[in-house]
Amino acid sequence: MSLLDTIEFREVMWLWLSVLAPLVFYLAYRSQGHVVYSSLSLLPLRGRSIRQKLAWFPAFIFALSTLAFAVAAAGPRIGDSSTEIRSEGIAIMMVMDVSSSMRALDLSPNDAEVTRLEVVKGVFQDFVVGNQGLDLGGRKNDAVGVIRFARYADTLSPMTLDHDSVISVADDLEIVDVESEDGTAVGDGLALAVQRISEFSPNLDTEKVIILLTDGEHNAGTETPMGAAALAKAVGVKVYTIGAGTNGMAPVRATDPFGRERLVRIPVQIDEETLKAIAEDTGGRYFRATDFERLQQVYAEIDALERTELSQILYREYTEYYRHALAVALLLVLLAILADSTYFRRFA
Repeated sequence: MSLLDTIEFREVMWLWLSVLAPLVFYLAYRSQGHVVYSSLSLLPLRGRSIRQKLAWFPAFIFALSTLAFAVAAAGPRIGDSSTEIRSEGIAIMMVMDVSSSMRALDLSPNDAEVTRLEVVKGVFQDFVVGNQGLDLGGRKNDAVGVIRFARYADTLSPMTLDHDSVISVADDLEIVDVESEDGTAVGDGLALAVQRISEFSPNLDTEKVIILLTDGEHNAGTETPMGAAALAKAVGVKVYTIGAGTNGMAPVRATDPFGRERLVRIPVQIDEETLKAIAEDTGGRYFRATDFERLQQVYAEIDALERTELSQILYREYTEYYRHALAVALLLVLLAILADSTYFRRFA
């Protein structure tokens, strides 16, 4: 793009002054002195000199100065535009069940055999960083944290904008392998999430979201699920609940007393009514994911529902050039005066 394509004028109407340039040329040329001869015989026989041929030059310079004055008055400038996209991200806390039932294989994709937890971790990563194939845009403007729970709940990753750290920590999630730590403390997990997200975003106007995923029934902890839901509602936290896996019997890899690995089925029951009530009381939604594809769809739906609105603000700064045009105009006037009074000087 050339300079002429980027330059603009603050008061373009002043450019009309340029139409006076021919008049200035005419008046300046007529005002030059003339030598009067009594007879043509007194004229020199040789042709006109260079100075005589360029007698119009001072008047032409005066005319150019008029154009320069017009440009200066119009205010030439070049805009240096910059567009800033501003968005206020939301706070999202992921609450994951890591109880022993998450070993079930019913969420495995067709080409692999993986536990429910491994599937959940993979889809969660796509949710945070984005996956165009799944229509997940990522949460680059949002603070994200992770809480895990089984019999006890603890903060795996506090709320942060460092998504690489969140993903790294989530990848290290493991299913509890100690019987005394097994259980499903849905209430404690949700209550801890409400506490952490409120500490990070105490402003009630800030959008705060909890995604609670479990594959079982509340059977441990000190806080009831509905009590935790009441806490969430009180501080303006919206809870999306996900019931992951099938109800009834689910396949699990187990090792028998002889050290042989076998595929067995264990009973699994999801308390859908409680999960629906939590979501309804807090303004969220309940989702059911019985296979890998549906779990991906669930996160895509949540991603679309909680998409932050971007506001585009155009800031425009200008570099002013009217001083340059004015300096050129004054220089041309000075040049015209010097030329007219020296080299092109005439006598009446």
